[in-house]
Amino acid sequence: MAKDIFSVSEVNNYISGMFENDFMLKNICIKGEISNITFHTSGHIYFTLKDENSCIAGIMFRGNRARGLTFPIKTGDKVNVYGRIGVYSQAGKYQIYATSFEEAGLGELFKRYEELKKEFEEMGMFDESYKRPIPRFATRIGVVTAETGAAIHDIITTSLRRNEHVEIILYPSLVQGAGAAPSIARGIETLDELELDVIIVGRGGGSIEDLWAFNEEEVARAVFNARTPIISAVGHEVDYTICDFVADKRAATPTAAAEMAVFEYEVLRESMESMAVRLNNTFDRTLETSRARLDVYKNRLGALSPRNQLTQLMLRLADINNRLDNSINNKINETRYRLENDASRLDLLSPAKKLASGFSYVVDKDGRNVTKASSLNIDDEVTLYFSEGKALTKVKKIEK
Repeated sequence: MAKDIFSVSEVNNYISGMFENDFMLKNICIKGEISNITFHTSGHIYFTLKDENSCIAGIMFRGNRARGLTFPIKTGDKVNVYGRIGVYSQAGKYQIYATSFEEAGLGELFKRYEELKKEFEEMGMFDESYKRPIPRFATRIGVVTAETGAAIHDIITTSLRRNEHVEIILYPSLVQGAGAAPSIARGIETLDELELDVIIVGRGGGSIEDLWAFNEEEVARAVFNARTPIISAVGHEVDYTICDFVADKRAATPTAAAEMAVFEYEVLRESMESMAVRLNNTFDRTLETSRARLDVYKNRLGALSPRNQLTQLMLRLADINNRLDNSINNKINETRYRLENDASRLDLLSPAKKLASGFSYVVDKDGRNVTKASSLNIDDEVTLYFSEGKALTKVKKIEK
């Protein structure tokens, strides 16, 4: 049994000192392929450097970026990394502290990815004319992904939150490593036979080799040949695979794929209720308008009926008769009044009236009325008429 007992920190610090005192590790250049690169908000760059058999973590501090990074580095780049190997004591792991990067060509996997992408694009497998629309009201959703992991959890959680009535059928497949591509292809083909509304194919994020199964030709052809619309949700938003380009729709994440595939039940229900209210209001207004029009047409039809026209003619005839009677009566009354007035005036001018008042009138022998004394001569015979009787006399004297 060891005599001395050391703390974890003491052991890590001892190992760190060994690395710092090693001449080769203090100034080293490592060749490899960049993977899992992260540009932190602090300005530091975190990455993994790998080859066919192994990998090492790395970091470039913000202070070294201005002089040590002269090109836009990205995942898949083959680089020579200059720096030192040191121990990160808090985590107990060693890593390369990079001072500069030097381009060494594209990584083999990334180069193969570009070749496959170009090949499939030239075959027309990315063409928009082959893209099928995602059903708006899908209720049966197929999912090809790992049985465990964040992807299926996110898809189920998001789907049921949006619509608790949706049915999710999972085909548990490998999503990484040997045998993953055939497993994914079989999953797509199997679910395609079930006549589902849409299929989601995907997994969580990872390096280019982690996602490589989704770049394989058999997966691309399974997606392209499927009759069911397919949403590809591979990796994170920045990750693109051949599957993304062939699929009918690409989602940035599995959660986004579920949101794309599953409609919100409550939103639809509220929309339908609102539509029903508007439809009922429109129906009521239309019915009321139709009733009003019907009343107008009934009135017009009633006015044009023979019975109504005969009644109207009879009313008009009665009105004409009434006006004619009134006119005749008015005319008779007017004539009677005028006659009575004329009779009264004639009565006032009647000679008999004059004679009865003490007047008399004179006529000559020829019966002509004598109104002037100058028209008579001495010894002319004249007749005097009184109210009662007459007298024959001769003119004896004339005074003018």
